[in-house]
Amino acid sequence: MAVTDPAIPTSRPTTSAHGAAAHRKLLTAGLIGSSIEWYDFFLYGTAAALVFPHVFFPHSSPLMGTLLSFSTFWAGFIARPIGGLVAGHYGDKVGRKPVVVAALIGMAVSTFVIGCLPGAGTIGEIAAVLLVSCRFVQGFACGGQWGGLALLMTESAGPKRRAFSGSFMQLGVPAGALLGSLVFTSTSLIFGSEALIAWAWRVPFWFTAALVPVVLYIQLKVEDSPEFKQLEAEVASERPAVAQAPLVEALRGHWKTIVLACGVMASTNCIFYISISGILSYGTVALHMNRNEMMVASMLSCLVGIATTPLAALASDRFGRRPIILIGGLGIGLWAPAYFALVNTGNLVLFGVALCVASVFQSMVYAPLAAYFGELFAPHIRFSGASMSYQLAAITISGGTPFLMTWLIASFGNTNGVVAMVVVTSVITIACTLALKETNPRAVRDDPHAVPGTNLYPQEPTKVLVADA
Repeated sequence: MAVTDPAIPTSRPTTSAHGAAAHRKLLTAGLIGSSIEWYDFFLYGTAAALVFPHVFFPHSSPLMGTLLSFSTFWAGFIARPIGGLVAGHYGDKVGRKPVVVAALIGMAVSTFVIGCLPGAGTIGEIAAVLLVSCRFVQGFACGGQWGGLALLMTESAGPKRRAFSGSFMQLGVPAGALLGSLVFTSTSLIFGSEALIAWAWRVPFWFTAALVPVVLYIQLKVEDSPEFKQLEAEVASERPAVAQAPLVEALRGHWKTIVLACGVMASTNCIFYISISGILSYGTVALHMNRNEMMVASMLSCLVGIATTPLAALASDRFGRRPIILIGGLGIGLWAPAYFALVNTGNLVLFGVALCVASVFQSMVYAPLAAYFGELFAPHIRFSGASMSYQLAAITISGGTPFLMTWLIASFGNTNGVVAMVVVTSVITIACTLALKETNPRAVRDDPHAVPGTNLYPQEPTKVLVADA
């Protein structure tokens, strides 16, 4: 029998039909909440590429206005690790659900306020300061949301379907990007380009009010994850289950795992933010492509991501986390030259093909991560470890990608530098994945009661809380 860490739960009650039904409701609420949350976050990227240079930086040159706009976009990613730090600390101490509710409220309020901000033509440079402040709050909230929803879904799932359950939260990324593009394009078509820049861009930001019912449902109807509730039970029995300083413990004892997990996300984050933001600006300014037509192609790539994500997650439940991530990371690197060659034709169909194929590989890397990152850490420090892994990638890769893409193209006069950047991130993903251990190896997959990740930290055999969802 393995030596048991008192901070790790060693028994869990069996499931009931009510528990399975509650889990399905949790997956639905998580999917909707994650989609709207990411809609709010990605909507800013679309506006930063197409509208904000005119509204908040009207006196700058087109290039400088775009760079300044993307720099405010980056501010949200600078805030995400800070949000992840705070959320991880409290998520491991007071529970996953309270942190999720607070993050959703923060995102809804900050996004709605962005839609109310006056432009530079009204209040001058202070408009950009207010924009950056709201974007920072968005990033802070986003930093707390991912870890909380990921753990609520995966810790409440059966051991053989954890990645699939987590994929409902991961689906929020392409679904949110799709919703943002759809609403923004519809607004442009209904009101026209001039009205979009003048005032209609605010309408999509006001749609964030739809997040409020989801927040209320999670607060009133959703219970915290079973594994955290087990940790609380250990505290009640005076056993040291809940870490008093989970963030410190995670950083002190698992910093290498955090850094490597951050590196796993390099390629998926890079190609995703190129496709939903950077490429729209490039296509409009350099290739003179139609903005709305490009948005349609971007929406199609999001649909591809929505279809691919649960399939890739199921594959990682069946074959392991690392093989699926490695295939996706390799695919991103190999596809990068073709991606930009197709985009540079200026042909809309080829533009769409470039984005859709990239979306397949990007989803293969991204889909298993909600389960994989959680499984890399023991339950009492899981929120802190998973959040820091995910959010460090935001500040190092995600936020700067559109800015760096624009700068590289302006510096070299072509997209070769951007191709090289994507290939480098692919290599980083592959190297970091190989350096990490598999949390769902064959021995775990073949044991109907084994929980993925327990091969990395000592734990006695446990019963499963819920049936496969």
